[in-house]
Amino acid sequence: MIIDVHGHAGPWFFSTDVGAVDVNIKLMDRYGIDRQIVSASEAVTYDMVSGNRWMAEALAEQPRLLGYVVINPNELDEAARELERYAPAKRFVGVKIHTTYPALPLTSTATREALGMAAAAGLPVLVHTWDDSVLGLVDVLERYPALRVIAGHMGGPAWRTAVEAATRSDRLYLEPCCSITDRDRFRYALDRVPVEQMLFGTDSTLVDPAIALGVVLDADLTELEYEHVMWRNAADLFGIPA
Repeated sequence: MIIDVHGHAGPWFFSTDVGAVDVNIKLMDRYGIDRQIVSASEAVTYDMVSGNRWMAEALAEQPRLLGYVVINPNELDEAARELERYAPAKRFVGVKIHTTYPALPLTSTATREALGMAAAAGLPVLVHTWDDSVLGLVDVLERYPALRVIAGHMGGPAWRTAVEAATRSDRLYLEPCCSITDRDRFRYALDRVPVEQMLFGTDSTLVDPAIALGVVLDADLTELEYEHVMWRNAADLFGIPA
């Protein structure tokens, strides 16, 4: 079984062949991915309200997909309403917070308040991380004892910092998707972070799942590591029946 914790649905402004959720399913079939947790591209890059609404409609037609409620820290009142609207829905199992498109870093007060709102809703949060600010998640996790965070992209180029952060909190998870990867970074993480905190994500459909799969397989996982990374940890974190 494979559970992909970092997917997207809908068109992007990049020159990639994405759009309908049929593309998600086609790629899942190609690479043997059973379940995928996705956020609406529109909600991430443009309008969280209309994007989340579109995502809810798409999820109703695709049982293999589960959703992230996207919240924008620039609009905390509206974000609270979005959480109230979608958090009780069984098809939405987490929260997505980006840092680049809202132009608010992890260290901003608004982003930290948004993380606190997700903690209050009882949902895990996938956060876009791409620099050393990923270390700041440790302080946020200490502030909100119910918070569980996935460091999306494992910090990107700051992956060593992300690993350090994950060793400081057992509620900080790492997933490896990245358009450009450094050799042995996933093995580096596995050798330092408890395997229960390691997840599998692809960034599909923005990035072909083959990249993330190659990163994981290149790490020469043991059978137990593979089980935890590829599905068991995600099933436990999001309450997905295995």
